[in-house]
Amino acid sequence: MNPQTWLQDGGLELLSAGGSVLVLPYPDVKLVSFVRDFDQGEPRRELRTFTTRPKMEGLWVRLTFRDGDAMDGILSNNLLQLEPHGFSVIPPDPDYQNQRVFVPRSALRGMQVLGVVGSPLTVGRRKKPVPREQIQLFDK
Repeated sequence: MNPQTWLQDGGLELLSAGGSVLVLPYPDVKLVSFVRDFDQGEPRRELRTFTTRPKMEGLWVRLTFRDGDAMDGILSNNLLQLEPHGFSVIPPDPDYQNQRVFVPRSALRGMQVLGVVGSPLTVGRRKKPVPREQIQLFDK
């Protein structure tokens, strides 16, 4: 894939193993996985949902596909990074082959925000008041 041109109005532009350029229409694509390595070794089952609250910053979302399948992911909390044709999310299993997944809007039946992780709006713990007997070492 060419990172600058793979998302087109007509679909996803891909380079086949034979070297030809293909444009797949968005309704024909469920998701595109960006993998670490094509030789993943012994296959194992991928985690599709977070088992606990994620630690990565962003929007914790649940994607529901047209076929009834569902998966969780972390979506960027930066609205400038949203694509008009779909969503790029980080899947919940950090040890699995997929580093990032692109899901076309046409593949989804619904998308629900489950939480905002690392929001600057969260109120931190309040500091305990300093007792009056406490001496001041430095001027404010």
